[in-house]
Amino acid sequence: MNNVSVAIFSEASGGDCAEPPSYAVPWNNKARLFALKVLKEIKHDNWEFSILFCDDKKIKELNYQFRNINEPTDILTFKIDDPSIQFPIHDNKAALYNPGDIVISLDTLKENSLYFNVPADEELRRLIIHGILHLDGMDHAAKLPARNKANNTNEPMLELQEKILNKLKDIRIISGISGETSSEASRGNSSAASRGGKK
Repeated sequence: MNNVSVAIFSEASGGDCAEPPSYAVPWNNKARLFALKVLKEIKHDNWEFSILFCDDKKIKELNYQFRNINEPTDILTFKIDDPSIQFPIHDNKAALYNPGDIVISLDTLKENSLYFNVPADEELRRLIIHGILHLDGMDHAAKLPARNKANNTNEPMLELQEKILNKLKDIRIISGISGETSSEASRGNSSAASRGGKK
């Protein structure tokens, strides 16, 4: 059995995740359930990781701290490269594997959805899939310039990402992120280029 926890970084609560923004409360559990469906699609069991939703200020700090890049991005994935890190549960009957953690900026997610003309919900689902594939060890094509890696749908990771996104297209996590209209949310799934880095 997989386990995904979702937290929302809130400056208003001093950086504590205890008080998520009001627009996020109804969908944070839906994000968790969607991540569990993605794990089922890639046939993983006994995984445990977290997804942290934050703003551009926080993800920029993390991007600089861990990648020495002083700008916000849409997603950061912190992969733990030690498969022996497991956590026993239920009287040692099973162990959960922790592949790492995912951080998603809601600010850049919204920016990307407007830039690529896709609903914010679709972009959120795409980023969750993208992060999980990184945790699974997949990466972008090494020979492409950094700016082009995130939007090249001819690379295996992004082909799989879009395949999973299409297969799970009827699942909705949100109806709006701070400004998305219901008409934007109802446009449905598109075949927009894949992201995974700042556009």
